[in-house]
Amino acid sequence: MKSILFLSLSLAIFFSASAQLKVKPMCTDFVVDVLDGKINGVHPDFTPAQIKTKLPCFTNVEPETSKCGGAIYFKDRDVVFYTGREYVEIGPKFKGKLSVPLMGGKRGTFFKALGNPTLKDKDWDAFETQYGCLILYYNSASKVRMIRFSTKPTDQINLCE
Repeated sequence: MKSILFLSLSLAIFFSASAQLKVKPMCTDFVVDVLDGKINGVHPDFTPAQIKTKLPCFTNVEPETSKCGGAIYFKDRDVVFYTGREYVEIGPKFKGKLSVPLMGGKRGTFFKALGNPTLKDKDWDAFETQYGCLILYYNSASKVRMIRFSTKPTDQINLCE
């Protein structure tokens, strides 16, 4: 009888101990400095450990051995750091602030902030920057739907498609 009571009490303590509240890491709002190529002070060429330390609210991580060379996802903010390829992707559901309001902007209206594109395609424009390059992707209405920036120039960037 004592052993059954002891076992029941032990199980009750075990299950209540594993039900403790766990605090999820918090990040401040993401602020993208488009002209300096960083998010909250984090550049695309930071190591995965540096990114995770400065932005601890990531939702998923792919190892450097993965197809795209590693990635750190912030799915709730629509941001991905491709760590092996040293670029950042900002999607259409981005939650945060852009130093230059590019998302949803009309193609051809960024000359004052970015100059002329170095490379152009039907669906994107690539701009040389002081830190590397900035690529704007457009939807069928010629409005920005995605932003990528890298510390590498346009002739060296290796995108994961």
